[in-house]
Amino acid sequence: MVIDLQTVIAELYARDTKEFGEEYLRAFDEFKAALNEGRVRAAEPDSTSASGWRVNGWVKQGILLGFRMGRIVEMSSAPPFRAADAGLKPGATEIPQLQTSTVVLQNQFRDKHTYPLKDLPDGQNIRVVPGGSSIRDGCYIGKNVTCMPPMYINVGAYVDEGTMVDSHALVGSCAQVGRRVHISAAAQIGGVLEPIGALPVIIEDDALVGGNCGVYEGAIVGKGAVLAAGTIITGSTPVYDLVRDTVHRREGDAPLRIPEGAVVVPGSRNITKGRGKELGISLYTPVIIKYRDEKTDQAVRL
Repeated sequence: MVIDLQTVIAELYARDTKEFGEEYLRAFDEFKAALNEGRVRAAEPDSTSASGWRVNGWVKQGILLGFRMGRIVEMSSAPPFRAADAGLKPGATEIPQLQTSTVVLQNQFRDKHTYPLKDLPDGQNIRVVPGGSSIRDGCYIGKNVTCMPPMYINVGAYVDEGTMVDSHALVGSCAQVGRRVHISAAAQIGGVLEPIGALPVIIEDDALVGGNCGVYEGAIVGKGAVLAAGTIITGSTPVYDLVRDTVHRREGDAPLRIPEGAVVVPGSRNITKGRGKELGISLYTPVIIKYRDEKTDQAVRL
């Protein structure tokens, strides 16, 4: 089934057309259902790959096909807590006269009709706490995921079971987030939808992404790694490992990978030549200062 769907999506994506008939709609509906159920992913574990992951370019093609097909439509949403904002008690049905200054207007959104808000399935024990969060259709949300407001998960993302996405956090398009991950407040997990063959950002099982962290450009955060608050990781960032006396960086087609269990903090390194040295300038760099132990486990436990 997946092989047939892959063939159809790739063939439809290759066509140069602005007319999208029933063939497109059927294929896209089946494709998006597979994304929502986690049966297909933009990237998946692959033990034969040097990075441990394989990009599924045809999945990205399917997502882009949805944008190509989509019509811009109005997606209006009444604000939450209208009764509470109006001063009503629970169960009250009559809305009292509001002061002009406190009138709450309806929110208006306009987006592609192919990507509305996600309809969360029953029985998954997913929590999306009220307060302004959005999850776009065409992504997978596993069992027991908790979403604290306001947060956003984009199309193509995969968020596995037991993970927490905290307030003001972003999970970008096609990002892959493992089990029992904590994406802390204001953390940014970048999206890599294009180029089609590029690896998206990967956060493996049991990792902690601290507050105000950012992970971008297809970097991989290994299983159980800890990014301290404010750490920024990009695909081209050299990461200095003080424990193993090495530097982790992207090498050719192999992406930057933060080792399993590494504890990474924000640091700096001096410019050693030229005008930068003369001015005493330092550059930002992430630094691995230790690897997880019992003390770390206690500090980062969800």
